[in-house]
Amino acid sequence: MAASAREDGARGPKQGRRGCEHYDRGCLLKAPCCDRLYTCRLCHDSNEDHQLDRFKVKEVQCINCEKIQHAQQTCEECSTLFGEYYCSICHLFDKDKKQYHCENCGICRIGPKEDFFHCVKCNLCLAMNLQGKHKCIENVSRQNCPICLEDIHTSRVVAHVLPCGHLLHRGYRCPLCMHSALDMTRYWRQLDDEVAQTPMPSEYQNMTVDILCNDCNGRSTVQFHILGMKCNICESYNTAQAGGCRISLDQQ
Repeated sequence: MAASAREDGARGPKQGRRGCEHYDRGCLLKAPCCDRLYTCRLCHDSNEDHQLDRFKVKEVQCINCEKIQHAQQTCEECSTLFGEYYCSICHLFDKDKKQYHCENCGICRIGPKEDFFHCVKCNLCLAMNLQGKHKCIENVSRQNCPICLEDIHTSRVVAHVLPCGHLLHRGYRCPLCMHSALDMTRYWRQLDDEVAQTPMPSEYQNMTVDILCNDCNGRSTVQFHILGMKCNICESYNTAQAGGCRISLDQQ
């Protein structure tokens, strides 16, 4: 039975070898959707045209004795430890990373648990140092990362909480509201130097333009420069042109 199941599309370690690139575990999951054996749901999803529902997993196969059995932490036949950490809800087996199951999130998170709290409005576990110090957006994690398009809520990649409240796996500017994702002060000062060292041609030196700042939402009228237009209010270069270029009559 075990051999036929593997021939039917099992994707997992060779006998005696633990885990895959995603998890360190001593068993294979028997996918309830297709009855195939895979080391984890990610390995399954990358090889099939459907997704494995982790919550519906009922059986696993020991990588040592190959016995198929009910999902549990230790093999009932040879006592192989399937995972230092095991969640009977998510059926997550892995080495100990201080994981914990968050009932509100509905999945397991990497802890330690005491270092995180669950924000009810954001519906997400956040670091304790963000408690009362972040901008709440309802169900903010229930969407894909706007850059890599991976589901944020269930992703194994850490999401960064931006000052604007949105979540992002990587990037320097939030593509949703265009606010800077990081403290860009040092980079803005470098741009100051570059602008100062790069004079515009004479026909552009008296040209001004209206801009909208993506960081403070303020509007300014500033001198046009090809390298960037600096907000007069917060000194950010994260700006967008809000009108056409013009030259003052008294400067022509």
